[in-house]
Amino acid sequence: MYSYKNLTLGTCKGPEMVDSSVLVRVEAISNYSKLYFSNGKSLVVAKLLSYFEEQLSSVHFVRLHRSHLVNIRYIRSYDYKQRDGVILANDEFFTVAKRKRSEFRKAVTHYYTQVEAARA
Repeated sequence: MYSYKNLTLGTCKGPEMVDSSVLVRVEAISNYSKLYFSNGKSLVVAKLLSYFEEQLSSVHFVRLHRSHLVNIRYIRSYDYKQRDGVILANDEFFTVAKRKRSEFRKAVTHYYTQVEAARA
């Protein structure tokens, strides 16, 4: 049910293993990406956001807009009536782009359908 993936990323200190289960979100910063972890730490790597989207889409990550990819597991709520955004477990708020809303809703629905099926 909860499938996660380990990524090996090159950093200035050498290769580093990243466990996607503790990865909250990935933010695009030009030709780099900043990874934010559940323990509050972050890591900057020389990879495009599209690389992470391709690697992590199968393990419950969804693209909100052109600069953010989030782990569905860390989404606390989705405000679709007023601001069309998500609030993460760490109280960060991000809007969902109009073009990504349908894809986002499908991914979240699919994820919670799997969660409910696993509980039954």
